[in-house]
Amino acid sequence: MWWNFVGRTDDEIRKAREDWMATDRFGEVKGYDGDRLGAPEVPASRLKARGRVR
Repeated sequence: MWWNFVGRTDDEIRKAREDWMATDRFGEVKGYDGDRLGAPEVPASRLKARGRVR
């Protein structure tokens, strides 16, 4: 998970951010009277999973 995006890979997270900024894939929040918040830039280094800990 990065920011508010959940993905299995770095590419999925980057695609989610791109979609958030450019499309309506995520819909809208009913009753919110303001501009959509912009997502911060994804870090330059590749994101990697922390692994599953039980």
